[in-house]
Amino acid sequence: MKIRAICSDIDGTLLDSRRQLSERTIRAIRHLPDNILVILASSRMPAAMRHLQSELGLSRHPLICYNGGYILYFETGKLGAPIIKVLDSVTIPVEHCRTISTLASGTDLHVSLYSEDCWYAPAYDSWTEREERITKASPQLASNTDVLADWEQHNTGAHKVMCMGPADQIEALITAIEAACPGALHLYRSKSTYLEIAPKRISKATALEQLLRKQYSILMADVMAFGDNYNDVDLLQSVGLGIAVNNAREEVKAVAKEVTESNIDDGVAVAIEKYFK
Repeated sequence: MKIRAICSDIDGTLLDSRRQLSERTIRAIRHLPDNILVILASSRMPAAMRHLQSELGLSRHPLICYNGGYILYFETGKLGAPIIKVLDSVTIPVEHCRTISTLASGTDLHVSLYSEDCWYAPAYDSWTEREERITKASPQLASNTDVLADWEQHNTGAHKVMCMGPADQIEALITAIEAACPGALHLYRSKSTYLEIAPKRISKATALEQLLRKQYSILMADVMAFGDNYNDVDLLQSVGLGIAVNNAREEVKAVAKEVTESNIDDGVAVAIEKYFK
């Protein structure tokens, strides 16, 4: 196959054990031919992805944020500066956000709300501090009640709701949300203490297909993609060359065409070096 684009998940795939880009990964991506489009696809907000783009030399390449709910690309302005354009934006309605917040009230769970490039945290607690340190993005402190009231007035919603807290309470919240909002939301447990919630109809795969078709005339068959977790399954299945890192969940490895080294052993770089000698 002729590879025209590369799409990679971030956490657990592109980043090492310190949640950073290794020198080998930076070198492999920076040495790619200029005509190869490289797209980062993540549940992260844009601000938590742009510093990685900068390190990789990809500042003018598109981004798939919030697991496909917010697709950004760049055009060149009159003075040569990049202009950010929104290709698609799919949000969770306020009523579902309010249901989630209500179900989590009275528990030890932290509920953060995300919209476009804004992260709203209810308090600067240990969960906020940890997420800020990992993603290098800073929150705006505001109660869920106030944020949702403002969104209702402006007819908007959340690109992502993230719940963090004790594993047993996360499990109970999942059950409660599924009963209250049947079929409406995608509930993704990235780890036992993290629950990320997105609109049901979006995915990294649908976002990538839309982006490539509308902006670049590239087929999914011409894409190499990398992933490690449940939200990468559709992505790896949909492209010409889906590659799982060795630390990926078994369900991800099962649909991948290849398995490369783990994220801590520079698996993405190893595969890129293999195909772009």
